[in-house]
Amino acid sequence: MSDAEYRRKRDFGRTPEPKGSRSKKREGRWPLFVIQQHAATSMHFDFRLEAEGALKSWAVPKGPSTDPRDKRLAMPTEDHPLEYVDFEGVIPEGEYGAGPVIVWDRGVYENRSVDKRGREITVSRAIELGSVKVYLHGQKISGGFALVRMGRKPGERESWLLVKERDAEADARRKPVSSQPESVVSGRTIKELLIEKGS
Repeated sequence: MSDAEYRRKRDFGRTPEPKGSRSKKREGRWPLFVIQQHAATSMHFDFRLEAEGALKSWAVPKGPSTDPRDKRLAMPTEDHPLEYVDFEGVIPEGEYGAGPVIVWDRGVYENRSVDKRGREITVSRAIELGSVKVYLHGQKISGGFALVRMGRKPGERESWLLVKERDAEADARRKPVSSQPESVVSGRTIKELLIEKGS
């Protein structure tokens, strides 16, 4: 999905979201990731990975888990501009995705995606092949995660699974989605953001 789809869905005269544009890859640093909690039609978490000058995005209804036994549904959404890594605010009623958004976690990641022969591939190529592997260095969650596309019947919407890999950062006892609800940017929760905005 392209970032043109992102711009088509939004009225930037009304929404505080960044307009953005596809940027060139910034060299000499690790790519960014962000996980945003978003109370739109339903509460969910948006998992985003920087690739090819944009944020490749999936909506994860239950949010990420640190338990490798959990397989979290992840629905692909349109690419978002890189500026979205800092976005926190309330999208107004009547706009696409109306509701509050906080930066639940963010950091950098290492791409560990490989093809069937074990050769390194880009995140974009991994998405095409349906298997993305990354190692996150976040403030709340870290370690290896895999995004795997599930099979689908013709006419069905594409769906993926987000799974924590078994490594030193895996922890079945941790429940970061419920135990750490605050933003890593402002310290606010979704509820506090709504109260502050008078919603």
